[in-house]
Amino acid sequence: MVRPSRNIDQRLLAARRELLPDTGCSGLSQRHALSDQALTCRIEQALRGLSPVACRQAGLVKRIAPASALLICLLLSACERKPDDAYIGYAEADYVRLSSPLAGTVTRLYLVRGAQAAAQAPAFVLEQQSEAAARQEAGFRVARAQEQLSNLKLGRRSDELAALQAQQAQAQAALALSESELARTTRLVNDKFVSPAGLDQAHAAVNRDQARANEIAAQLRLATKGSRNNEINAAAEEVKAAQAQAEQAQWRLEQKTQRTPVAGEVVDVLYREGEFVPAGMPVVTLLPPQNIKARFFVPQQALAQISLGKPVELRCDGCDAAIPAQVSFIASSAEYTAPLIYSRENRANLVFMVEALPSPTDARRLHPGQPLEVRLAAPPKAAP
Repeated sequence: MVRPSRNIDQRLLAARRELLPDTGCSGLSQRHALSDQALTCRIEQALRGLSPVACRQAGLVKRIAPASALLICLLLSACERKPDDAYIGYAEADYVRLSSPLAGTVTRLYLVRGAQAAAQAPAFVLEQQSEAAARQEAGFRVARAQEQLSNLKLGRRSDELAALQAQQAQAQAALALSESELARTTRLVNDKFVSPAGLDQAHAAVNRDQARANEIAAQLRLATKGSRNNEINAAAEEVKAAQAQAEQAQWRLEQKTQRTPVAGEVVDVLYREGEFVPAGMPVVTLLPPQNIKARFFVPQQALAQISLGKPVELRCDGCDAAIPAQVSFIASSAEYTAPLIYSRENRANLVFMVEALPSPTDARRLHPGQPLEVRLAAPPKAAP
């Protein structure tokens, strides 16, 4: 004799979802091998949380085979199955982790967890005595290089120029005297009062004093022009190098004081005042509302209905109204699926990850990790 529970197992396994018509779980009462009310009550017990005592008082407790109970659990979702255009997902977020590229001890912390931070608001400060001293040293180096360049462009000092001008006057006076002596010696030689050797000495003296005058004139011109162009160019490059070092020192000093790059909620504060922070480690975690998105999974047979920019509606527990969003990302390959042979029977098991972005204002209603139900938005009605 075949047990009634085995008959139910066979009927459930054969019918599967067809045993649950659109009227709900009450459609299971069409089976007569086991008490109609007993099976219905067990299903409603799982769905509505009815206690076994309620079923027992109604005289409805019957033994159900383990296979039947397992299959009923698998079919429970059909009693409250979602619409065909709804996909299960959750809220996800891209956090902004604020850090400093330099290590240091936290000396000041401006943000607390749970607060709303404005853009460019002070976030935290690391100790910066070493960077401040380096910036001051770089400033002194710039000033020294600039003074050296100015000195090369100006040439000799006024007193040095005056000394050269005096030497030039002396050389010109000596030249004039030598020329006079040459003229006098020439007349005496012509009158046979002086030997020709004296004339040679007079010519030599004139040449000597002329060369001296030319030398002083050249020195004076060089003193008024300053240094050579190559020296001036080298000094100018030294100024640029010192300025670049000063900019680096200023950048290192500024990196010890961090500000919030965007407005958002302070999700977490990872270090406190007095703690040492390694270089590159985040100190504050921000969540801008524009970085909140919905992530859901679409079966491969429905993937053709999804496109970038397509409007969708997000629904969540406690949300008073649907949240509009737009599809911003569609995965190019199937995810979260066991390795399968792409046969006709297994293709239904493939899902593709899709992301949708709500507006920053609506995104504040969502929390990362919150379960969502995503539906494709109805197309706009054509104008009459």
